[in-house]
Amino acid sequence: MFQPNNMFGNNNQLLDMVHQAPENEMGLIRGDDESVGDQSGDEEQDPNQPSNKKKRYHRHTQQQIREMESFFKDCPHPDDKQRKELGRRLNLEPLQVKFWFQNKRTQMKSQHERHENSQLRNENERLRAENMRYKDALRNATCPTCGGPATVGDMSLDEQNIRIENIRLREEIDRISATAAKYVSNKPVLSYPHLSVPVASRAVDLGVGNLGPQTGLAAEAYGSGDLLSSPNLVPTEAEKPMVIELAVAAMEELVRMAHAGEPLWMSSTENSLEGLNEDEYMRTFACGLGPKPLGLKTEASRESAVVIMNPMNLVKIFMDVNQWTSVFSSIVSRAITLDVFSTGVAGNYNGALQVMTAEIQVPSPVVPTREIYFVRYCKQHADGIWAVVDVSLDSLRPNIFRSRRRPSGCLIQDLANGYSKVTWVEHVEIDDRNVHTIYKPLVNSGVAFGARRWVTTLDRQCERLARLMANNMPPGDTGVIPEGRKSMLKLAERMVMSFYNGVGASTTHTWTLLSGNGDDVRIMTRKSINDPGRPPGIVISASTALWLPVLPKRIFDFFTDLTGRNEWDILSNGGHVQEIAYIASGRDPGNSVSLIRVRPTQANQPNMLILQESIVDSTGFYIVYAPVDVVAMNVVLGGGDPNYVALLPSGFAILPDGPNYQASGVPVAGSGGTLITVAFQILVDSTPTAKLTLGAVTTVTNLISCTIEKIKGTLLGVGA
Repeated sequence: MFQPNNMFGNNNQLLDMVHQAPENEMGLIRGDDESVGDQSGDEEQDPNQPSNKKKRYHRHTQQQIREMESFFKDCPHPDDKQRKELGRRLNLEPLQVKFWFQNKRTQMKSQHERHENSQLRNENERLRAENMRYKDALRNATCPTCGGPATVGDMSLDEQNIRIENIRLREEIDRISATAAKYVSNKPVLSYPHLSVPVASRAVDLGVGNLGPQTGLAAEAYGSGDLLSSPNLVPTEAEKPMVIELAVAAMEELVRMAHAGEPLWMSSTENSLEGLNEDEYMRTFACGLGPKPLGLKTEASRESAVVIMNPMNLVKIFMDVNQWTSVFSSIVSRAITLDVFSTGVAGNYNGALQVMTAEIQVPSPVVPTREIYFVRYCKQHADGIWAVVDVSLDSLRPNIFRSRRRPSGCLIQDLANGYSKVTWVEHVEIDDRNVHTIYKPLVNSGVAFGARRWVTTLDRQCERLARLMANNMPPGDTGVIPEGRKSMLKLAERMVMSFYNGVGASTTHTWTLLSGNGDDVRIMTRKSINDPGRPPGIVISASTALWLPVLPKRIFDFFTDLTGRNEWDILSNGGHVQEIAYIASGRDPGNSVSLIRVRPTQANQPNMLILQESIVDSTGFYIVYAPVDVVAMNVVLGGGDPNYVALLPSGFAILPDGPNYQASGVPVAGSGGTLITVAFQILVDSTPTAKLTLGAVTTVTNLISCTIEKIKGTLLGVGA
C-alpha cells in the first residue's frame, strides 16, 4: 500500500524548490516604486579600465505609482502606444513604464503562487492527519457481531477510505510537482483572463392543477411523479465504494472515447456527425455498464469546438448545479445534487465527485424529457487538461429510470488568451417510444440530444457571457449605456430561461391536451403569488407544435423582420413597430437582444415595449419575447436591478425536421421542412385565488390558433 509518510517528505522538498525559484523571469524585481533606469552617459570612462559605476535606479513618485496601479487593473499588458501615452502623461520614459509593468506582473504572480503554496501545505497537513486517523481506526476497528475486523466485502471499510485518500494525495503531489517543474525549468507561467459566471437562480414552473372536464374538447392530462429529488436515490455508505469505482472507470473510458478514431467512431457523409460503431465499442469496453437493456436504443456522438472561456471557469460551471442549469437552460430543464463525496483539493475541483439527477429536454411539450441518475467526476489529467464525466447509477436503483447515460462528458484543453478546446462525448441508451411522430426523425438522428447540441450551446453561452462581462461598449450596440446594457442582458437571460421552463415536457409540469379548431393545443396553469419576477395572478401557458415545408432560416428571418411583425404578432395590433435598443449577444448577427416599441394606431392608447432575444446556433433557432412595463424598463436601461421586472415570455422554437446541415453549419430541413413550437404565457386573472374559467381557456386556445393561421397564411401563401 502507498505510504503517506514518505510522500510528505518529498512534498516538502518540492515546496522548498518552489520558494527558491527565481523571483522574476524577465529581470530583477526592485519593488512597486522602483524600476531600472539607464546608465548616465555624461561621464566618459576608459574602456580599458573595469567599470566601478553602479546602475542608477529611478524611484517613482506616489502619483506615478497610483496612476500605473490604476492602469494595471484594467490593462496589465499595455502595448507600445499605451506605454508611450502613459509615459508622456507621467513624465516617464516608455522603457521605465515597460519595466514597471513587467515587475508588477511578476510580483503579482509570485504573490499568487506563494498563497497557493501555503494552501497546498495546509491541505496536505490536513490530509496527512486524516490519513493517520484512518490507519488508527483500521487497527482498532472490530465487528460488533463477531468481534473480528469490520469489513465491506474483502476489504475493510477503513482500508477502503485510506486507499481513496491515498489516490487524492497522489494527485496532489502530481500538481505540486508540475508547479515546481515550471520554476525549476524557468518556464513562464501564463495567466489568462478569467470570465466570472453569474450564479442564476432557477425557479421551476410547477403546474398547480388541471382544468377539469372540458365541454366539446378532448382532454388528456399527462405528467409523472417527481423522482429526481427522492431521498432514496442518495447512495448508502456501503454503496459509496462502488460509486467511486464506477466513476474512476468512466473517466478512463471517456478519455479513450474522446481520443479514439476509426473503427470506434465512423464519420457520416450525410450530416458531418460522428457515429459510434456499437460492435467495436462492446469489444473495446466489455467491462463497462454491461449489455444494453431490452427496449432501449443507443445514441452516441462526438463533437469539438473552441470556446471563449478558460478551463477553470468551465469546470466551475459543470460542478455547480445552478450554473450548469443556467448555461444549459435550453437542454437541462432541472437538476439536483443529491450527495457530494468530494469537493476536490487545494481549492479547485480536481477529484470532485457528486451524485446528481437531471432532466434533459428539447424545448417542446411533445418530446418527453430524459430523466437520468448519475455520478459526476472531475479530474485534471495534465497541465491545462481537465475532464468531467457522467455515468448512470441505474444499477443502484434498477427499473426506475428509462434513460441510461454511459460515460459521457467532455475534455477541456487550455489554449491561449482565455480560450479552451472542448471535446464532447454523448453516449446514452433511451426509450423514445413516446416521442411525437413529427419529432422522431430529429430525435433518431441524434441531433436533438447529441454532442453537437451540447457543444454549440456552450459555445454560444460563453460568447454571451463574454459580452455580458465586457466593460466597453461593443460597436453596433445602440440605445443603451454600459450599465443598462448589462442589466438588459440579465433581464433577457431570465426571460429566456422562463420560456424554456414553461414550454418543455418536464415531469414537474401537468399539461392538458385540448383538441379543437384543427390544432392540438397543450394548456398548463399556475398561480403566481409574491413572485417578484412574474405578475401576480393565474397564468396560462399554451403551446402547440407543427411542421411547415419551409426552411428554418427563412422562418427565423420572417419572425425577426420588424416590418412584417404585424402579420403574426397579436400584441402589435397593427401599430408602428420600431427597434429602440439593440445589443449583440454573439458573433452571429442573429444572436441579439432588442427593445421594441409599438406605437398604437389610436392616439389615446399608450406605447408598448417588447423585450426580445433571438438565438442562433448550428442546431436551431429561438425567438423569445415579452411585453415589459415602461417605467420598469427605464430603470433597467439606467442600470437598475432587473430581477423585479415582471415577465411572461412567449416565443418560438424553430428546429430542422432532420439531421442534414449545410457546410456553414446552419441547420436545414432533413426533408425541406421545419418543426415549430409556438408558446404563449398569458395572465388571465390578476387575483391568485380566482378560479380558472372555461372562457379564459377558450380565449387562449383561439389566440394561439389565430397566430398559427397567420403564420401559415403568410409563409405558405407566397410559396415555400
